[in-house]
Amino acid sequence: MSSANLIKIAIADDHKIFRDGIKMALAGKENLKMLWEAEDGKDLMHKVAIKKPDVLLMDIRMPEMDGINAIEMLRKEYEDIKIIVLTMYDDQQMINRMMEMGANAYLTKTTDPEEIYKAIITCMNDDFYFNSLVNNAVMGKLIQKKNVRQHYGSTVPVNFNEKEIKILQLLAQDKTTEEISKIIFLSPRTIETIRQNMKSKVGAKTIAGLIMYGMRNKLID
Repeated sequence: MSSANLIKIAIADDHKIFRDGIKMALAGKENLKMLWEAEDGKDLMHKVAIKKPDVLLMDIRMPEMDGINAIEMLRKEYEDIKIIVLTMYDDQQMINRMMEMGANAYLTKTTDPEEIYKAIITCMNDDFYFNSLVNNAVMGKLIQKKNVRQHYGSTVPVNFNEKEIKILQLLAQDKTTEEISKIIFLSPRTIETIRQNMKSKVGAKTIAGLIMYGMRNKLID
């Protein structure tokens, strides 16, 4: 295979034994060329400016500059580099954070070498490699967002009458029930009843949820 068709790989990890293991595992792949290795984030940024790889295998926790800061800087200057996070951390928050920051794949260091190779090829061809780790993290975040929407009320607009909208706007101004009753000339008990009905309409459990609904649907200035 000509050098022009080779996929240029780089590794950024502060553990030499791990870097050596990855290099050995990928050594038999004739379509890959190991370009360089970096032992920390600063070393990574220095070397990437000299020789840009096609794919970067990068740890999150590194001295000098960690992977979180490094990926932020990389994405500002090198949008076309495929970044595969290769780390010990497998919590969903970190996975989502790194993918949102611009990683193309997220693998743990226990990943089989063949899957690492598969991730490299897939990222080159399709931009992203989604394994069970990433899929579960994304699904977890979607479920969390769904629960938040349910907590803060429906996203489907509900028809409030003029009086209900006025009460909603006064609630957003942090007016008490007694203050609202004096402004719109209704008893505090009536205000409470209307407010509870409004919450039921949109599925909100709290006044904050009701106000969030009003802001989202532009009922509150």
